[in-house]
Amino acid sequence: MKISLKTGIALSLLPQILFVRWLTTKPDWVEEYYSQALYPLISRAFRFILGWIPFSVGDILYFLLTIVALTYVYRNRRPIMKKKLAFFRDVVMVLSIAYFTFNFMWGLNYYRQPLSKVLALKETTDYEELVSFTKSLIQKTNTLQFKIAGDTVTQIKIPYSQSDIFKKSLEGYTDLSVKYPFLKYKTSSVKTSLISTGLTYMGYAGYLNPFTNEAQVNGLLPNFRFPVVAGHEMAHQLGYSAENETNFIGYLVTASNSDIYFQYAAYAYGLGYCLNDIRRGDKEVFDSLMAELNGGVKLNFQEMSDFWTAYENPMEPVFKSIFNSFLKANNQSKGIQSYNAVVSLMVAYHKQYPL
Repeated sequence: MKISLKTGIALSLLPQILFVRWLTTKPDWVEEYYSQALYPLISRAFRFILGWIPFSVGDILYFLLTIVALTYVYRNRRPIMKKKLAFFRDVVMVLSIAYFTFNFMWGLNYYRQPLSKVLALKETTDYEELVSFTKSLIQKTNTLQFKIAGDTVTQIKIPYSQSDIFKKSLEGYTDLSVKYPFLKYKTSSVKTSLISTGLTYMGYAGYLNPFTNEAQVNGLLPNFRFPVVAGHEMAHQLGYSAENETNFIGYLVTASNSDIYFQYAAYAYGLGYCLNDIRRGDKEVFDSLMAELNGGVKLNFQEMSDFWTAYENPMEPVFKSIFNSFLKANNQSKGIQSYNAVVSLMVAYHKQYPL
């Protein structure tokens, strides 16, 4: 029996899934042949083609595809009801194409060598080490806050435009690549998302469009958080997909920046994750550490809390659940909690390079 092209493409979805599952056992292969060889060519090409465009091409692409899909279903609703099997085949065919494109363009990076191995970091979950590191981080953050404000009670306002922050983030990667050449970043394609309001209601600070390789940052974010998120999304462009790793790279590149506002944003960002981990372990220790924070630092933390609270809605947990499932399906067993795993990377890194 002759199989049509549409049916063949649809049937290819299963072997694709099995092949990608097999790649979970071959991180060395993925690292050498994809993440270090093929993917950089793809990423640089798309950044070169789309980076100069001041708006997000990927956001427009998503919007147009959604309109086309809804229009097609509406106009063909009667034929679809009559030929349900053919419609199901067409849906699977589209999913098969999208799955292949996603993995080829970016997704296989989920199966590369872990960053901790590349940096020779020995991660730890020791609670006492976490508390000790957090105390050092508090001192560092307090010092920077006081140095900028001239007192301990003033909330820090980063005095740069979003465009300036993107440029300074690129400079940070240039500086950090001297120490870590694998973080060399050329041809910027970092933009504020056209759907920033939607991202905020969903609870997202940014995302990488895997089909256009544009790093998208939520344009509504307070400047206090903007530099680290920009660094995080740029790390995705370099082929680091695990959220704990891109959180760490975003933290590291921002903390390594020569600009004091960037340094403050980075250390406060890392401190927030550490304090959250400590609160889950011992509320009394958490309270005692919070008491050590300068008032200005607390105001910055409150700024972020107020920002997200203002956009809370019943659908946010649904979007978070979908993203959680997406991460688990892509070799991140902790799902959305993998963001918090940045703490063990920071502790391990600063054991080698103290604050």
